[in-house]
Amino acid sequence: MRLIIMFMMWAGALHADPVAGVAGAARDAFARMPQVVVVDQIAGLCGADDMVNDQIAYCTTSQQILIANGVYNAPQAAYLVAHEYGHAVQVQHGVADFALRQIRNRRYEEAMLRGLVARQVDCIAGFLMARAGLPKTDLATLFDEEPFTGIHWGRDPLRLGPTVEVGLAARAEWFAIGQLGDLAACAPGEFTSDLLVAALRS
Repeated sequence: MRLIIMFMMWAGALHADPVAGVAGAARDAFARMPQVVVVDQIAGLCGADDMVNDQIAYCTTSQQILIANGVYNAPQAAYLVAHEYGHAVQVQHGVADFALRQIRNRRYEEAMLRGLVARQVDCIAGFLMARAGLPKTDLATLFDEEPFTGIHWGRDPLRLGPTVEVGLAARAEWFAIGQLGDLAACAPGEFTSDLLVAALRS
């Protein structure tokens, strides 16, 4: 009985702070994950300017996910953080390096390749939300239009980070796949899940 009560208290704490739940799930699942840092504003940090997402950004140089104070408790905050952790998983475990080589060698297909990267990021985000014990979420209920089309991750200076658009429907599709809890399924096109699965701690 005590174990059940303790589990219920733990699950309740996760749902009370979904951002902390996602961060904990990411650190439990993968090595070298960044810390979430609450800031008053993102512009001015890690070389960010007004063109960088003003809600959340992942600075690979400092290994920090910067989230604006007013966003932390918003309904979409857990997804925003999970998405940035999706980038961190790719950066820390070889996928970003593979993608960059492909993009440099195939500039004529850059938009398509970045689109595959974005789909995998949202699939990882869904996987982390599931690992955190958060309820399944349809991105279309959180957003009226596609999130993360502007600069929201990269090294210092962040203002030079990449941008990509794939559409809300594509993001929602891959996020839903991730929420099923099978990281191996996060394999859009030529971006296989092999490196992700190999990096997964358990």
